[in-house]
Parts: sequence; C-alpha cells; structure tokens
Amino acid sequence: MAFSFFAVAVLLYLGLEVPEGSPAPATAAQEGVQITYGSVIKLMHDRTKFRLHSHDVPYGSGSGQQSVTGFPNVDDSNSYWVVKPPPDSSAKQGDVIPNGAIIRLQHMRTRKWLHSHLHASPITGNLEVSCYGGDMNSDTGDFWRLEIEGSGKTWKQDQRVRLRHVDTGGYLHSHDKKYSRIAGGQQEVCGVREKRPDNVWLATEGVYLPINTSDV
Repeated sequence: MAFSFFAVAVLLYLGLEVPEGSPAPATAAQEGVQITYGSVIKLMHDRTKFRLHSHDVPYGSGSGQQSVTGFPNVDDSNSYWVVKPPPDSSAKQGDVIPNGAIIRLQHMRTRKWLHSHLHASPITGNLEVSCYGGDMNSDTGDFWRLEIEGSGKTWKQDQRVRLRHVDTGGYLHSHDKKYSRIAGGQQEVCGVREKRPDNVWLATEGVYLPINTSDV
C-alpha cells in the first residue's frame, strides 16, 4: 500500500497522467520492468551501491552549480530522477527507451537537470557533474546517451547501463572517494572519458510508467 500511495503522490507532484484503462505504474517490488519516458527512478552505482543524488547545495569550486553526489541510504527523496527525452524529440510519455537514445534526467525535488561540462570535479579533478537549469531551461549540457551493457535493446530496471555525456564524452562515474564537509559521507560523482567498471549504473527503486500503446 505504501508504494501505491507513493506512486500516486509522485504522479500528482509531477503533473503526469496515466491513461484510463492502463495498468498501474510499476514500483520497486517488480523487477525487470521497462523504463519509459516519464518514469521516476533512482540510479544505483553498480560497484558501491550508492544512489545518484542531488540537493540544493552548490559546489564550493568549479561552476558553483547545484552539487551531485552518491548517497549511501536507499530511503532518501533527493535521489529520485524523472527520465525525459530531449525537448525536440518526438518521444512521448510512456515510450520505451532504446539503447543509444539521448535522454535527460530531471532531479525530482529541485527540478534541475543532470548536467556536465569542462569544469573540474572537486575531489579528483575529472569532469564536474552538476544540476542546472529548470523546467523551461535546458541545453545540450543536459543530454546523456544511454549505453546498455550486453544484448539488451531497451532500458529495463536492474539492467547495467552507462550514461555518456553528449557534449564532453564523459561517462557518468562514481567511486569510493567521499566528501568530508558539506556532503560528508557522500561520494563524488563526476565524468570520465574512459569506459571503466566504475561508470556502470542500474535503475532500482522508483515509479515506472506503463508503456504507451496509443500508437500501436
């Protein structure tokens, strides 16, 4: 019941609708479901199991934009992201997401986009990953290309994937190097241009919207 209430609350918060007669949104209790545009997900770093996280705290260096970290606890509302296509895409809410698609991730709480650029990340000096913009303010710095590991053709829950930043070529990356101040205990998230084991992620908890069948 808690997940059902959460799913409804999230959809109301985002102003999303489930077409009449469609199956209910799937939650973390169901495994291997399709991820569709409009779904609200958490991304878990494969090796460390930390969740991709943001909060209304700016970096003290680099761009000074809203910081992005890896968070150790599962039950934190600042780790939810809404999966959306680029603004000029014909993709619609409920469409499945194929391998190679360019996506955007919008932080549910602050409405800013997962972003990257050439500023140096605070701990390792790699590419900084931040949150930037808003509902009506998005650019190519928010574009990430989905790369599914293995033979999968569309993105599913609990599937190993990489996200490669379109502008810089950096993979969304994390590691066990942690902040000691401001975000103490949280680990750095950054971009690296090399394909490494530390830039693999999985979609875990969330509200997965049903597949759009209106064009079928």
